[in-house]
Amino acid sequence: MTAAWKAAGLTYNRYLAIAARTIRRSLKEDKRIIAERRGETELRFAKWENGKASDPQNLNTANAAAMAEQAS
Repeated sequence: MTAAWKAAGLTYNRYLAIAARTIRRSLKEDKRIIAERRGETELRFAKWENGKASDPQNLNTANAAAMAEQAS
């Protein structure tokens, strides 16, 4: 028997993210705000060219810029 998340076509990480978001949304307002802050992450990356790293960029900002560039 397979797990429900696997049968639904989800990865385990995606399943955990959905479960965590559902639990955070079910909390009362004051506890929910604190829990949502814990759930936020800030991911940064740097491209490497010719053995040197570029300036680190925020992943969300870079992704939004790339999506806007691709749409136009």
